[in-house]
Amino acid sequence: MGQGEAAVQVRRDIGRRMIRPFLALALLAVPAAGMAQAPLSLEHRMLLRCSAAFAITANRQASGEADALAYPALAARGREYFVRASARVMDEAGLDRGAVAQALETEARDLVANGTLAQVMPVCLALLPPE
Repeated sequence: MGQGEAAVQVRRDIGRRMIRPFLALALLAVPAAGMAQAPLSLEHRMLLRCSAAFAITANRQASGEADALAYPALAARGREYFVRASARVMDEAGLDRGAVAQALETEARDLVANGTLAQVMPVCLALLPPE
């Protein structure tokens, strides 16, 4: 399998295997054990933080939460951002799927535990491509 084919397969795997389980994990507030990870650049952390914010918000929108429904629908656009951002971080930072999933979970836990989701959403929404 060539490098281009591998990248496409990774993106498909992320879309199929990581998004749904991540939505459930994003709502957990209990720290996970052994969450050591390589340092990421500020840009990579921002990509993952916005991905986590979109996943949490999309999940809350699906549950009908009023605060989440105030944002644009994120099921499709947020998922696309999530997949592309995850693939980019894997490619650029040299991380595997497990490390990216762990970093996404860390960002999601931080957003929930610190109550900062509403603060990051305006910045993250600006990063979404137009519909």
